[in-house]
Amino acid sequence: MNLAILFSLGICTGLLAGLFGLGGGILIVPVLNLWGFPVVTAAATSLVGVFLTALSGTIRYSFTNQLNWQNALQIALFGVPAVQIGAWFARHLPDSWLAICFSLLLLAAIYLMGLRKTLIDTENFASLLDSDSPDISGKNQTHSRWEFAKMGCLGGAIAGLFGIGGGIVMVPLQVLLLGESIASAVPTTLAAVTAIAASGLAQYAWKGHVLWIPGLCIGCGGILGVQLGTRLLPHLSATLINTLFRLILFVLSLYMMRQGFVSGII
Repeated sequence: MNLAILFSLGICTGLLAGLFGLGGGILIVPVLNLWGFPVVTAAATSLVGVFLTALSGTIRYSFTNQLNWQNALQIALFGVPAVQIGAWFARHLPDSWLAICFSLLLLAAIYLMGLRKTLIDTENFASLLDSDSPDISGKNQTHSRWEFAKMGCLGGAIAGLFGIGGGIVMVPLQVLLLGESIASAVPTTLAAVTAIAASGLAQYAWKGHVLWIPGLCIGCGGILGVQLGTRLLPHLSATLINTLFRLILFVLSLYMMRQGFVSGII
């Protein structure tokens, strides 16, 4: 396996993590599967890159005082045990079923990215209407433990089952449930994903599913990519990037669906 390609893959996924709060596994898993690795091995190895990428982004955002540590810790509190449950199921499900489920997750990601764009547009429109409107970042609001439980459990279970960070659901849910802005939800998600990915990685490593060298190559590339993404986030319009990324997700979804059926669903 070409380590330079893996490093480049890490840069790409890290860039997406910085821009969108995604852990990168949503691209890493299909690519590793394309190289011939079982989905469960790809998911386990992906978490190495996801953890390092999220950790790098968290450190970067902590220096700019953009992190809501209280929210991140509460999400992680529920996400850490949930990722253990997801990883357990991943190790016991047939690879064909994992591929099919991952394909459906990619299709859900396309929808969630569309929802996210709508939320961004709404947020921008509201700020134009009233620049003196109350702070919607969620920092000064009180939220129920149930709201954090929903985000942490769903994000953690998805992270453990598919080897992704869980940010694909946690960012939109923070906007919808907590009233966070996109710009504040992304750093919070990366901080929570750091703990969640570490928890899932520990279980996969204990069972011997992790390919450490490929994972570290992806992770090192991700560290560089996420630094670029966090710097670009305040300056870019996400419309073109969203469109291209959703197209990539659709193609990968078709591939994973095919893999699932070829592997033995029918």
